[in-house]
Amino acid sequence: MANVKFSDNKLTDIAFMGMRAAIGAIFIAHGVGKFNPGFAGFLSGPLGLPAELAIVIALAETVGGILLVFGVVSRIASGWLSIIMLGAIFHVKGAASLTGDGGAELDVILLGALLVLVVAGPGRVSIPYAVKQIPRFLH
Repeated sequence: MANVKFSDNKLTDIAFMGMRAAIGAIFIAHGVGKFNPGFAGFLSGPLGLPAELAIVIALAETVGGILLVFGVVSRIASGWLSIIMLGAIFHVKGAASLTGDGGAELDVILLGALLVLVVAGPGRVSIPYAVKQIPRFLH
């Protein structure tokens, strides 16, 4: 896998850590909220999805957010969270509007930031970078 190098500047790595932490915190907060039984009703009602999918989505968002905060397997976590965001943009919100009620602006911003993390990785301020034994593709 090719290494992406944005800069040797330490501020770049701190910025990646901040972006990972912010995105991770958002997904942790949203994921924990989806363990509520009302979310299963939302999936099976207006969206027509199986209610069992609620646990999968809640776990993916919560665990993915935790992995992003620590920078562990952040490329993989960002990839699966990107898939969830595509579902939120196109299936849940219908990609009908970018702003206003039911707008997808936050979802699009999160998707863009996740795709940057898929390409660039977690940066040097992360657990995998500190533990040199972890293979690069797992960063």
